[in-house]
Amino acid sequence: MPAHQHELDELFDALADEQEQLLDATLDGVEAPPQEYADDIDLAGGFRPKLALEPRPYQAEALAAWFNASGRGTVILPTGAGKTMLALMAIDKLKLRTLIVVPTIELLHQWRSAVIERLGLPPDKVGVVGDGRRELRPITVITYASASMPDAPIGGFGLLICDEAHHLPAPGHRIIAERSGAPYRLGLTATPERSDGQEEALYSLLGAPVYRRTPEELSAEGHLARFKEKRLYVDLSPEEAIRYGTLMGEWKWFLARKRGALARGGDFFGELIRRSGNDPAARSALRAHHQARMIALNAEAKIAETAKLLAKHRDEKVLIFSEYNLLVDRLSRALALPSLTYRTPPEERRLTLERFRSGAYSKLAAGRVLNEGVDVPDASVAIVVSGNSTPREHIQRLGRVIRPKAREAVLYELVTRYTSEVGAARRRRKRASAEPG
Repeated sequence: MPAHQHELDELFDALADEQEQLLDATLDGVEAPPQEYADDIDLAGGFRPKLALEPRPYQAEALAAWFNASGRGTVILPTGAGKTMLALMAIDKLKLRTLIVVPTIELLHQWRSAVIERLGLPPDKVGVVGDGRRELRPITVITYASASMPDAPIGGFGLLICDEAHHLPAPGHRIIAERSGAPYRLGLTATPERSDGQEEALYSLLGAPVYRRTPEELSAEGHLARFKEKRLYVDLSPEEAIRYGTLMGEWKWFLARKRGALARGGDFFGELIRRSGNDPAARSALRAHHQARMIALNAEAKIAETAKLLAKHRDEKVLIFSEYNLLVDRLSRALALPSLTYRTPPEERRLTLERFRSGAYSKLAAGRVLNEGVDVPDASVAIVVSGNSTPREHIQRLGRVIRPKAREAVLYELVTRYTSEVGAARRRRKRASAEPG
């Protein structure tokens, strides 16, 4: 392997970035699945799943829309809107053997607990496959990684539920839906759109979008907290500005000389990556672009601005997010904050989140580890110190503070003036607002 390959991998990773009647009525005309899918769902003594909570009106609407589409389709709801509850409603209504596919180990156990607690099922009727366990039960929760294995036990289920369904179109994961014989399929996601444009593959595997609501809509109706978003600008220090300008100059000079050749195939970025494998100039330009971006995202002034916001919200629970763990560590040291990154050991992560939930900690800094797949305790303030240009990350982080509450939530974005971060922030917001409602 070339000496520069590890560095290139890091660069590419960084760059590539009325209710019961309504529901009963929708079941009329939906063809019953083969009996084989229901054989094992009857529990000992005739005990069957029974939902313990009353759904919100929009959850009932979503389930009705899904049944009206013959039990196939994707439901798009913001983080914090109760997508898990919707899935449990489907399980409760159909009472079929069910396979739930999730992206992370954390979600594997969260889903199992939710099924047991909210459907009132005995623990021995809800199994997991993943994290070293292989328990096939009437309701089974499995990770995408485990479900993608050649010998994955994903057959014989009547209902397939894919949580964070935007993961399904990945080349290694779509085989899950292709191999599953489940007649009923439910995809759940906050943002189905993918940077590779493969959301249509998601719809072909699980079904087209049947219901979609935005954070703004659910907030206006009182289902989620009222919220506001504020963008705050900071400046590079003189030293940072000089370094940033030098690096961007190198990047722009390379583009000026090579843009025509790179654009010939119609895949500018892909061609640039291919060339960087054996072209030192392309590799140097990519490195310069990445280093310049890191200066903008990790500007020293962001630490001081974060300190001001923490003082302003001294009595509130605050989550601080950063795109890169380097800044998480700097914030933690400079402001004496507990922090979480992918390097945090599982037990320490559990204790930190529990202390935040209980109020022992009121502030918490985190990297991408809290974007998805972690049950984050509620907060009323989010500070995005750095982020990428995708609407998914923005919606995920907003969702951490808009769970129903009386207090208005606020999300701050810190953006470095006169850098590429300004354009990224605009694109992120523009794409999020342009998504169909």
